[in-house]
Amino acid sequence: MRVQSTKTIKEIKQKPYLKWQNDDYARLQEFRFHLPYGFLLLCKLWNITPNELLTDFMDNISCGSWKRGERDEAKKSLKNYILEMGYGQQHYPKQDIEKMFEELDTIGSLWPEKAKMKMIKTHSRWRNKYYNWWFKKWYKKYHRKPGTNRNV
Repeated sequence: MRVQSTKTIKEIKQKPYLKWQNDDYARLQEFRFHLPYGFLLLCKLWNITPNELLTDFMDNISCGSWKRGERDEAKKSLKNYILEMGYGQQHYPKQDIEKMFEELDTIGSLWPEKAKMKMIKTHSRWRNKYYNWWFKKWYKKYHRKPGTNRNV
């Protein structure tokens, strides 16, 4: 689990990488909602906090670098879940969504093993720029205009 500093989320003002990264799509968000009771019970039985489970889900679905070796099957199952639920298929065919996951996984696979902090910071800046390029490539693929669909 990633540890957040003691500053509250409201105190941290993060500049968005892309213009649309604010409000509902801000990178740093605080959620408050009722957890389904069964979900909460399962978390307690499994001795994993809801925050840990949801963070793990997000890390896996984004094909990130964190604990890559032990997560291939989980990522495959999550990809299948996304495809079965039809997420994104109003804009992209299944083949494109599969390609998106493949490309995200490739980006996530790049990590400077045993590198010094300077190299890790350089890599992180490069990775963020590459993610932005990747997003713009897919967003423009079917000539969508910004703001035409809030679900994107």
